[in-house]
Amino acid sequence: MSTGRLRLFSYSKCGTCRKALNWLDQQGFSVAKGNLDLVDITLEPPSLEDLQLACNSVGRKRLFNTSGQSYRTLGAAAVAALSDEEALAALAADGKLIKRPFAMTESGSALVGFKPEEWQAALG
Repeated sequence: MSTGRLRLFSYSKCGTCRKALNWLDQQGFSVAKGNLDLVDITLEPPSLEDLQLACNSVGRKRLFNTSGQSYRTLGAAAVAALSDEEALAALAADGKLIKRPFAMTESGSALVGFKPEEWQAALG
């Protein structure tokens, strides 16, 4: 497993985030070891720069938490009508709009949602 730092944006009430944290711990990533920075996505969403990197690698659609209340409040049609700049600004302003967990590697790679095989490939 990589020895680089990982910044994990998560939400404590999110089951998928808890699964990702458990998996990361098994892979040797932890706050205690100093190679994991844990950030509450609802209090401190990822930066526009991080979101742009993620958008470039996984696509805009995958960044949205389509099952979340913030997304449902906006509506799928309204989100689809946003320009890329508007969409990224909306995501940066409301962490609950972002698919969780959201992680940034030290090298600038983004991981969106928890798929162990993707995370293994990115971090291994």
